[in-house]
Order: sequence, then structure tokens, then C-alpha cells
Amino acid sequence: MPETPASVARRVRDYLDSRPVLGDAVRAGIANHTAVARRVADELGIRQIEAVIAACRRYPRGRAETHREAGIRRVLRKSRIESRSKVAAITVGLGTDVLQRLGDVVEELLDENLLCRVIQVSRGTVILVDEDSLPRVTRALRESQLVGVRKGLVEVAVTSPESIEETPGLLRHLTGILASRGINIVEALSCYTDTIFLVDQGDLSGAIASLTLALE
Repeated sequence: MPETPASVARRVRDYLDSRPVLGDAVRAGIANHTAVARRVADELGIRQIEAVIAACRRYPRGRAETHREAGIRRVLRKSRIESRSKVAAITVGLGTDVLQRLGDVVEELLDENLLCRVIQVSRGTVILVDEDSLPRVTRALRESQLVGVRKGLVEVAVTSPESIEETPGLLRHLTGILASRGINIVEALSCYTDTIFLVDQGDLSGAIASLTLALE
């Protein structure tokens, strides 16, 4: 039994809402509605292609969306980009004594004004350090605690004014820009005024070029 236009419109809206890059392109009027509709219809199994095209054309762009985008642009115009090369990501497993073992070396690295970010996740802890500091961290851990080490990474940080804390959607906006250019984000952090991305060394120039355009 064919779906009603209202049902098709709701499914199309939910599909585009869950794919921000595609949804933003449709809102901005830079996406071909017919091409998008064919993709949506194929993935959702909807046969009424004309109803899908109509739903794409009516995809909402309300005042709230326009206000949000304007807020993001205001923050980005006042932001700057910094990068740091030769970064390593150390992943350690769960354990009651992991943080105890890391305590002294973390304090030493911070005292020496060296990179050291400790991020607790659901299945362990990730430590970001300069590659030169890597041996100091791994020596503090038991071999059984070490899950993996990834070197050859670059940290790209977008530093913004404090108003970023009251600006929804900025992290999504920046990750969407990087993803649309095929740049894999190894880690992403949003803390206070900094939005930090960890990418492979080979993606450094592309990431900086893409984010620089976003700040203009």
C-alpha cells in the first residue's frame, strides 16, 4: 500500500536530519533535489519518487536554523587555528591503578609545559602526548595495561572566544566540513574555548585549509 505524502515527508525529514552534511546542502539550495531524492528513496525503499522530491524541496529552514548558523559564523570569525605535529595517542585499559601510575608522569609533563591530555572513556583512558614524551608515559604503565599506541598524528585546534559555550552546533559544523573533504578524525575534543581535532599527518594541510575557509 502506497505511503501518504505526510508519511513520506516525515521519513525524508528524519533521514536528512540524521545526515547533517546532506541536510545542510539541501537547506542551502546547493543540492540537486532530484539526485538527493533518488538516493533517499533508494535507501528508504520509497517508490513515490515525486513525493520524495517534494519533501526535499520543503525541507525546513526556519528562523532558529538561520539564527544558529549566524551565531556559528560570528564565533568562527573571531577564532584562530593552531597546530601541533608529532603527537601520539596512547590507549590504556581499565584498571584501578592506571591513573595512579600515570599521576607522576602527567604532573611532570604539565610542569614542563609539554602536551599532555588525559581523556577517560567508557573502556579505558586515552593519553595524548608529544612523541618525544611517549617513552616516559609507557614506562609508567604495565605492559598488560597498554592497549595501543598511535603515532604520526597532528593536533589541529580551533581556539574561539568564550561565547562558543553558548553557541550550539559549532562542533558539528566543523566535523562536517572535515568529513565532507574525506579527512578522518582520529579524536575530537571540545573543551572550554578550544575545539581540537587529531588527524593523521597526511591530512594536516587539508584540515588547515578547510578550517581556514570556515573561519573567513
